[in-house]
Amino acid sequence: MSSGLYQKRRRRPELNLVPLIDVLVMLIFFAFVTMQFRQATTMNLTLPKVETAGKSELKDSLTISITKVGDLAFNGKAAKMDDIDRLVAQVGQVSKDITVLIRSDEETPLHFITEVMDACRKQGLNKIRLQAR
Repeated sequence: MSSGLYQKRRRRPELNLVPLIDVLVMLIFFAFVTMQFRQATTMNLTLPKVETAGKSELKDSLTISITKVGDLAFNGKAAKMDDIDRLVAQVGQVSKDITVLIRSDEETPLHFITEVMDACRKQGLNKIRLQAR
């Protein structure tokens, strides 16, 4: 028998794509399920640490952030104290049952926080919470 008469043909290797697509879909699904969607904050605040603090994420709330130098943000947008008074008044006309979440830096002087709290209470918004970490 001569080896020249019968040549063995090599099959081209195939890449089965269906299992690879299944694995890729599962990885994407797993990434979306485990992803944590958090509210983006524009101010760099170091919240004070409180041992007995509960969860501060509330539904139907407005957030007022205060830096240690007194810069303010209303729901993530920069504002001045006069703007806060006006915006809180508008919210107070809509509903008095909205929770106000005050986020301040741990080194913020107390008078900045009390000004914001007074502005909220003047409009009848008495559900005021301080956020901690």
